[in-house]
Amino acid sequence: MQHTPPRWVRTLLKWWADPNTSEEVEGDLLELYNYWVATFGQRSANWKYTLNVLKLLRPFAKDKRSQYPRTYLYSPTMIRNYFKIAWRNLVAGKGISFINITGLAIGMAGTCLIALWLQNEVSFDTFHTNKDRIYQVYGLAANVDGEAYAIPVTSQPLGPTLKKEYPEVEAFARVKGTNSFLITANDKSISGVEGNIVDPDFFQLFSFPLLQGGEMKQLVHPNSIVITEKLAKKLFGTEEALNKTLKIDESDNFTVTGVLKDLPSNTDFHFEYLLPWDYLKKRGDGSINESWLSNNTPTYLLLKPNTNVAAFDAKIKDLTRRNAGRNDVWTHFVFPLDRWHLYDEFKNGQSVGGRIEMVRMFGLIAAFILLIACINFMNLSTARSEKRAKEVGIRKAAGAGKGLLVGQFMMEAFMTAGIAGLLALLVVQLALPSFNTLINTELIIPYSNVSYWVWVLAFLVFTSLLAGSYPAFYLSSFNPIGIFKKQFKKSQAAVSPRKLLVVTQFTFAILLIISTLVVRNQIQHAQNRAMGYSKNNLIHVPFVGDIDKNYALLKQELLRSGSAASVTKTMNRLTESGSRTWGLRWAGEAPKDTNTALTLFSADADFVKTAGLQLIEGRDIDITKYPTDSFSVLLNETAVKLMGFQNPIGQLLFSKSGKTQWKVVGVVKDYLTGSPYEDIPPTVIEGPGAWFNTMHIKLNPNHTTADNLATIEQIFKKFNAAYPFDYQFIDQEYASQFENEQRLKTLSGLFAVLAIFISCLGLFGLASFVAEQRTKEIGIRKVLGASVPNLWGLLSKEFIGLVMVSLIIASPVAYYFANGWLQQYSYRTEVSWWIFVVTAILAVGIALLTVSYQAIKAATVNPVKSLKSE
Repeated sequence: MQHTPPRWVRTLLKWWADPNTSEEVEGDLLELYNYWVATFGQRSANWKYTLNVLKLLRPFAKDKRSQYPRTYLYSPTMIRNYFKIAWRNLVAGKGISFINITGLAIGMAGTCLIALWLQNEVSFDTFHTNKDRIYQVYGLAANVDGEAYAIPVTSQPLGPTLKKEYPEVEAFARVKGTNSFLITANDKSISGVEGNIVDPDFFQLFSFPLLQGGEMKQLVHPNSIVITEKLAKKLFGTEEALNKTLKIDESDNFTVTGVLKDLPSNTDFHFEYLLPWDYLKKRGDGSINESWLSNNTPTYLLLKPNTNVAAFDAKIKDLTRRNAGRNDVWTHFVFPLDRWHLYDEFKNGQSVGGRIEMVRMFGLIAAFILLIACINFMNLSTARSEKRAKEVGIRKAAGAGKGLLVGQFMMEAFMTAGIAGLLALLVVQLALPSFNTLINTELIIPYSNVSYWVWVLAFLVFTSLLAGSYPAFYLSSFNPIGIFKKQFKKSQAAVSPRKLLVVTQFTFAILLIISTLVVRNQIQHAQNRAMGYSKNNLIHVPFVGDIDKNYALLKQELLRSGSAASVTKTMNRLTESGSRTWGLRWAGEAPKDTNTALTLFSADADFVKTAGLQLIEGRDIDITKYPTDSFSVLLNETAVKLMGFQNPIGQLLFSKSGKTQWKVVGVVKDYLTGSPYEDIPPTVIEGPGAWFNTMHIKLNPNHTTADNLATIEQIFKKFNAAYPFDYQFIDQEYASQFENEQRLKTLSGLFAVLAIFISCLGLFGLASFVAEQRTKEIGIRKVLGASVPNLWGLLSKEFIGLVMVSLIIASPVAYYFANGWLQQYSYRTEVSWWIFVVTAILAVGIALLTVSYQAIKAATVNPVKSLKSE
């Protein structure tokens, strides 16, 4: 009985084995296979047959007559030959090679820059040793504006209680940020430095590298401080900082018990020093709040290994409710470290995304740019098909198989990609400082990291395969008989692979152009929004040192000097939102209003005047004239509408318990606080009974800004001598709120330019291909009287058609994604029709400029030369 070995193994043998001996070998193996079936069974025979076939495949097979391996496809001899031929072809076609290498280098450089940024984004805080066990505690309000509302802060007693009562908690750390301390050492004083006040377990959770100091014991003593290398250099210069003494606010001495390596760019923590939590208790400035109802402090946990997080969430959910004795307050859940940076956006109490959307978007852009660059190589390689066809025909006639030809063309792709890769690395190194400035981070190329070079090699191989596979198989498939009998036909199809590739390129480029214009339009829409206050000549000064204590004297002196037109104090900067609250009551409220979120702001006398608000009804708060204004409030228009007041002046607001009441004394026109892309929230502005930390000063417009600031600085030195005069212009702070969107616009614009440039190289290649195809046709038309403009139009219209197809494809896709992106903003523009018109004009204009050189060049060739017999 004749048995048949596996079909795929026989196919592999016929395809890859030596064609001169394949039939003989196949017959011998078939006889052996039948013997093996009879002796060992069919399953063992299949394995033996497969193993013997693999041994016979090139380049493993050896010539029986020689001890040396035959020069097959992947032998060193043949690879050297491939290299020589590839190099000669690159040198022979200098123009095409230059365009190929330039396009690939730019595409690879753009892709690498994005890849470095993406790697940085996805690695945020992953350097901590216990990263898989670190969680942040979130608070969750069940019904705020009709949905669950999550916040990343808790009450201060929560952390210690979790450590004490729940065995799953190995360590905890509360973190309270500050930049108001004056730090003095060696007669050097520095203010405005960002720092954190933390629990002693902080270093048990987080593995920030220590340069000096003992492991995890730096903050045990209440007068210990840990500083970064950067701050150590500022304070102590080249001296060793460990065990040195420094002073906080000229009153408290601290010993440096640890020096940290400067924080990396891929962390969400920002500080230059760490102080122990007990220092807050010692200061007694109100920062310690033991109430379970006050949520103002981030709390982090280190859970023990193998903790069931879902079960732990269920256990701690009602902890605040039990300790506060109320069922209408926050519940809790924990959020893992690996989601803090990329998935920090919550909707209805659930994580729904965040920066991960931008990471995905730029990941796609990187892929598009690399693909566009590879498409260029394909187009430019196949555009030379007629010249390479004779070369292929001669090689095939001389006995070269398809595999040899594929190997040769792939070697050209590898060589081109290799040269482009070196140039791309140089471009990345030169562009990285500017790119870091643009994205506001500190990316580096890790030259000493072995895995980095493995990724670089893999990237080059992938790019070479992506760019070279189509040309290699396309060119190696030419029939030599057809070539030498003049039957080699160039594609005249309406739809060809090259045209599809160019359409693909321009589709991606048009998507980026439209995206850039949409982002620009949204930024302008927000920037042109009525602010509701006057930001010009307005500065703010944080409360540090004796400013709060001497506020009344400062205000009096500033006004008397003529440097200030008006002065007020507030709980936050004018560009920041106040605290979010709910539970206020008022007459005629609907049941749903009880859980409506309000913004609570506080301000002293002259707030309306200093901020330049428009007073619609009533008056400003002024405790000097009206002593009862400690419990008076202003409402904005949105708050009046929410509360349904027809005559708001004199209306009363009540706390949830009913123990405190406030009287409405004025209504101001809506003004922007917080993000300019969001709706203006209902805002309640409390009087001087509230908490303040910022002073606002309206500069006198009758004097120069420099003179005003010089006078104000002298006054502050008089009343707050230990601290430098630290101020910020409100208009500059307002402008900084557009930084993220401006950065997105710049990045998308930059990569759109790259995509257009690389796409134009591809279009140039296709124009070269078409001009080469139609040389004799153009010559005949010129002999018959066609003018250069006629021929230019004839050759250009095909490319304009391709760009129009790209526009038709890209426009609805761009609209869908752009409209989806805009939905994240409450205050947003629309995807305007003019964006598509401008994009169409740009795309068509750029395409015409690109192809005109080749079209005019072909149209001006002497017809005698183009019609001459070869």
